[in-house]
Amino acid sequence: MENQPADFSTAVLVIGAGPSGLAAAACLAAKLIPVLILERDDAVAPLWRRRTYARLRLQQHKRYCELPLFGLPPSAPTFLPCSDFIRYLDDYAAALGLEQLLRLRRRVDSAEFDPPSARWRIDAAYLETGAVEKYDARFLVVATGEDDEPLLPIGISGLDRFSGETVHSNQFRTGEIYQGLDVLVVGSGNSGMEIAYDLAECGARASLVVRRELHLVTREMLAFAMGMAKYLPVSLVDLMVLLWCYIWFGNTSKYGLHRPSKGPIYLRHNAPIIYPVVDSGAFTKIKSGDIEVLPAISTIEDNNVITFENGKRRRFDAIIFATGYRSTVKNWLKGDDYLIGEDGLSSRGFPPHLKGKNGLYCVGLSKRGLHGVAEDVVCIADDIGSVFHRKEKQT
Repeated sequence: MENQPADFSTAVLVIGAGPSGLAAAACLAAKLIPVLILERDDAVAPLWRRRTYARLRLQQHKRYCELPLFGLPPSAPTFLPCSDFIRYLDDYAAALGLEQLLRLRRRVDSAEFDPPSARWRIDAAYLETGAVEKYDARFLVVATGEDDEPLLPIGISGLDRFSGETVHSNQFRTGEIYQGLDVLVVGSGNSGMEIAYDLAECGARASLVVRRELHLVTREMLAFAMGMAKYLPVSLVDLMVLLWCYIWFGNTSKYGLHRPSKGPIYLRHNAPIIYPVVDSGAFTKIKSGDIEVLPAISTIEDNNVITFENGKRRRFDAIIFATGYRSTVKNWLKGDDYLIGEDGLSSRGFPPHLKGKNGLYCVGLSKRGLHGVAEDVVCIADDIGSVFHRKEKQT
C-alpha cells in the first residue's frame, strides 16, 4: 500500500456498524480511546434493517441480546421482533454518542499494517462521491460480520434451466406474493425453517430441502440450555434438553429431521456451524403435510421439474435459497495470516479468537452470537485500553 499521509487518523478504526461494531466502539469510547467507525451502508445495522424477512424474531432470550453499557428496556418482549431490535440499535447509537463517530457509505478496499509507523493504513471509497479516503490507526477492529455476502450453492445440475424465480433468502420479505405457488426452500437452518413456515401460512405449497442432521428446539429450550450451561456440565444440559425435545416434538426423524449424535449445546460450543434450529411453527406444518421435507436436489429437468436424491420428482414455480452467507474480510484485509482464515472467520479457537497481531482484533466472526459479541467487545476494549493508556502515560 502506498504510504501517503492519512486524511483521518485515530487510535482505533472499527470496520462495520452492525451490533458488533457499535458495541466495540461504545466500549472503546467509554475508556476515552479515540475511535472511528466505517460502514459501507447508509445506516447502522444494514443486515438487520434491509436483508431480513417480516416474520423474523430473535431466537435467543432478550438477556442474551443486550449490548454493553445500554440495555434493553424492561418492557421489551422476551424474544424481540426484528423491528424492535433495529430500534434498540438506533437508540444504542444515539444514547452512547456513536453517531458522531460514524463514517457512513465508506467501503473499505484495503487495510494493511505498516511496520515502520506501526500503524494500520486503510483505503476507503466514499460511495457518495467515489473519492478515496485514507485512514490510519494504531488498532484495527474487524466487525463486518459473518453474514456479509449471500452464499449460493454451486454444482446443482440443471439450475440454469430453471425458468421460475430463484432468489436468496436475503431478498425474501413475505410469503404473500407466493400464494398458490409451489415453492422449494433450500436450506434447513433457522431462516429456511421460518421461510417455509411463512410460505405455508400464506397459502403457498411449500417444500423444504433438508440435507443435514439438525437439532430442533424451542426458544424456551435454548434459553434454558444457555442458562444452565453456565453452571452444569454440557453433557448433563444436553441430556435434559434432548429429553425435553423428545417430550415436546416426539421422534422428529419420522418426518425427515434427523438429530446428530452429539447434543445441541456440545455442538454449539465445538462445531458452531451446526446451530440448533429454533422451531417457530414449521414443525406443526411438517407434521400436517403443509410443508414437505425433501432430501438434496439431484437434478433440475425441463419444465421446472426437480428430481431429489430419494427419486421423488416435483415441479416448482420458485426456489428460495436459504443457504447462508460468507464473510468477505479476506477481500480487503492484507497481510494477516494469523487471526482470520480463508473463510473470513476467526481461525483461532475460543478464547484467543478475537486478538491477532499488530493491534488487529475481530468481533462477531466466531459464531458466538450476540451474547458472545457482548463479552468479546469488553475484552477487546480492556486489551486496547491497557496498551493505549500505558503509552499515553509514557508520552
